[in-house]
Amino acid sequence: MSDDSGPVSSPPTNRHAMTFIMITVLLDMIGFGIIIPVLPQLIETVGQMSLSQAAIVGGWMAGAYSIAQFLFGPLMGNLSDRFGRRPLLLLAIFGLGADFLLQALAPSVPWLFAGRILAGLCGASWVIANAYIADVTAPEDRAKAFGLLGAAFGVGFVIGPAIGGLLGQFGPRVPFFVAAAISGLNLIYGYFVLPESLPVEKRRAFEWWRANPFGALKVFKNYSGVLPMCAVIFCFFFFSSVYPAIWPFWGIAKFGWSEAAVGLSLAFFGIVMAAFQGGLTGPAVKYMGEFRVVLVGLVCSTIAATGYGLAGSVWAVVVLMFIHGPEGFIHPLLTGIMSKRVPENAQGELQGGISAITNISMLLGTVFSAQIFGYFMSDSAPFKSPDVAFYVAGAGLALTLGLFLWLVGHDGEKT
Repeated sequence: MSDDSGPVSSPPTNRHAMTFIMITVLLDMIGFGIIIPVLPQLIETVGQMSLSQAAIVGGWMAGAYSIAQFLFGPLMGNLSDRFGRRPLLLLAIFGLGADFLLQALAPSVPWLFAGRILAGLCGASWVIANAYIADVTAPEDRAKAFGLLGAAFGVGFVIGPAIGGLLGQFGPRVPFFVAAAISGLNLIYGYFVLPESLPVEKRRAFEWWRANPFGALKVFKNYSGVLPMCAVIFCFFFFSSVYPAIWPFWGIAKFGWSEAAVGLSLAFFGIVMAAFQGGLTGPAVKYMGEFRVVLVGLVCSTIAATGYGLAGSVWAVVVLMFIHGPEGFIHPLLTGIMSKRVPENAQGELQGGISAITNISMLLGTVFSAQIFGYFMSDSAPFKSPDVAFYVAGAGLALTLGLFLWLVGHDGEKT
C-alpha cells in the first residue's frame, strides 16, 4: 500500500480517460439541468401552493439533498479509494436517475423529498469525477483539468435547461421522464465504456473513521493549507447557493419568465460559465497564478449577486452574466490547490471531504436564501421584493472575499 505521508507524482494525463469522464459528467448535468425550469411549476402543482410557498419547499428539497450528500459524500469518496472510481460513479448515476423517476411520478410533496434524498444517498457524480481526474492528471495540470470538468458542467447546463424549458410546455413532469432516460443512457454508457482509473496497487483499506464528514475534517488537519481553503469553500457555497435556491422563482416573480425563458437564461449562463472554465482557466492561471485568479472570481461573484438584485431589465441580467463568469474559476482552482497538498491515495477522501463541506454549506445556504425569498414575497413581509436574497448574498460574498484575502496573507502564499 502506498505511503500517505506526503504527495507523490501522478501519471501523465490520460486523454482518453479524460474524454470518457467529461462525456459522463456532461450527460449527468444535461439530465439535471432539464428539470430546473419546471421545478417551480411541479412543486406548485403537486403541493397546490403559491409561488412563495413553492420557493420555500424548493429550498428545503435542495437542503434534503445536500444533507444526504453531507452525510454520505465522504463515504463514497473513501469507498472509491478502496474499490475504485468506476463502480461508485455508476452508483451515483443510478441514484440520480432514480431520483428523476420518483419526482416524475410523485403524487405528493413527500415523494419529491424522497427522490432528492435517494439521489443524495447514492452520491453526486462530481465527487468521484474529481477523484478520477486527480488519478489521471499530474499535479501541475489539475487546475486546468478541474476547469475542463467545470466546463462539462457548464455545457450540460446549456443543453439541459434549454431542453427542459421547451419540454415544460407539455407539462411539468415530462422533463423529469426525459432526464431519467438520459441518466439511464449515461449508466449504460459508463458500464460499457468507462475505464477504471485507480490501479489496485494504489488503493487503500477502508476505515470508517475516515468516512464520516466530521472525520474528514480531522484528516484535513494533517495537510498544510487545506482547512483554510475549506473555510473559503464553505462561505462561497453558502452565499452562492442563492442561485439554485431562487433563480427560477426570482425570474418568474420579477420578469414574468415562462419555463422556456428560465431555461434559456440558464442555457445562456451555461455558455458563459463553460467559456470561462474550459477556455480561460488555464491561460488565467498561467498569467496570474491560482490565488489571484480565485481573487478575481470572488470579486466578480460579489458584483454579480448584488447586480442581479438591482437589475431592472433582462438586458441588465445578460450583462451581469458576463461579469458573473469568472466565478467559475473559484471551485476548480480551490480544489486544485488542495489536491496538490494531499497524497495520491487520499484523493477520493479529499473529494469526499470537499463534498461534505460543499453540501452542508449548500444545505444551509439554499434553505437560508429560499426562506428570505419566500418571506419577502409573502403578504406578511414589511415590503414585497424578489431581490432581497441577492442583496444578502452579495454582502456575504464580499465577506468571503475578505476572508480569502486574510487567509492567503496569513498563509504567506501569494502566487
